[in-house]
Amino acid sequence: GGGDLAPVAPAGGTPDGGLGTSSELICEAAKAVDRGAGVAVLVDLGSAVLTVKALLAEGDELPGGTRLVDAPFVEGAVAALVTASAGGDLDAVAAAASEAYAYRKE
Repeated sequence: GGGDLAPVAPAGGTPDGGLGTSSELICEAAKAVDRGAGVAVLVDLGSAVLTVKALLAEGDELPGGTRLVDAPFVEGAVAALVTASAGGDLDAVAAAASEAYAYRKE
């Protein structure tokens, strides 16, 4: 609608550019997009899920209100971005991303 897009930051790979998951990059990305309303984190692979869960359990590395969202990576990210950019709160963003599992392509 011509408004401002919600901030998005990638956190894939390792700090040296390799394949893998980096807790440092995840934390940096979450902090870069945090505007005080919570941060939705979408992940693609098992190691990323485990890393984000560990960071959330520690409680002090990620911004307050950070949430791991169970959603398909690409479709969920698009739905989350659209909802956040339209002014949706974190619950609405997480719901929109999760609902992407049910998108039909027929």
